[in-house]
Amino acid sequence: MRPNTSQPILAKEGWGIIGASVFVTLLVWLLFGGFITFICFLLLIFVIQFFRDPKRLVSQTPHAVLAGADGRICKIQKCINPYTGKEEMLISTFMNVFNIHSNYCPVGGKIEAIEYIRGSFVNADLDKASEQNERNAVVIKSNDGPVITFVQIAGLVARRIICHLHVGEEVERGQRYGFIRFGSRVDIYVPLSSEVLVFVGQKVRAADTVLALLTEEVKEPVANTPVPELEAGAVAETPVQNVAEKQEA
Repeated sequence: MRPNTSQPILAKEGWGIIGASVFVTLLVWLLFGGFITFICFLLLIFVIQFFRDPKRLVSQTPHAVLAGADGRICKIQKCINPYTGKEEMLISTFMNVFNIHSNYCPVGGKIEAIEYIRGSFVNADLDKASEQNERNAVVIKSNDGPVITFVQIAGLVARRIICHLHVGEEVERGQRYGFIRFGSRVDIYVPLSSEVLVFVGQKVRAADTVLALLTEEVKEPVANTPVPELEAGAVAETPVQNVAEKQEA
């Protein structure tokens, strides 16, 4: 594994909120003091812990699809990928408000499409969140060959999905690419031929835990072609017969 050192200790997406929280806490302390200041201080501690963003070790397992977020696996299911139209395996990771909310690219490759869809804000732990909630989908042609889709999904209290990627961009596996503010979910679609290594209820770490291994897709057998009819008394030659005839010659 190698460390991902590109991000600061506190997520840059939260600097404005942290700064505002510090200002409000100091203002309340100067004007009121007492119990109200204590409540503001607790809220400040919550905000700081929410936007913590420690450096990551990126797994170097060959052909791996890495977790895109910290959290708990809430769903593993065969379904139709709505962004590619293909039947694939869906692996969903649910993040509660105490998880780190930075998102990481599960594979390296070239970004083929990005689609942002407005929606509702139901509990991200529910199955219908994948279809109804506000979300941002990224389709990538992986360096290993298969196309992978990863989707940021807003949650019950999430109101801001941030994605720093652009169509045509080349990314590395384990690269930090976005953030979701407050309780959310990340869906990752992999080919059916992939070997899934996680289970529902398992806790995972972004850029570290291997969700699945990409394997070669099983190809459909080629349909039998009709054998040409032989004339009466003719004998079909085989490669072995041809070799024997050449040796005799």
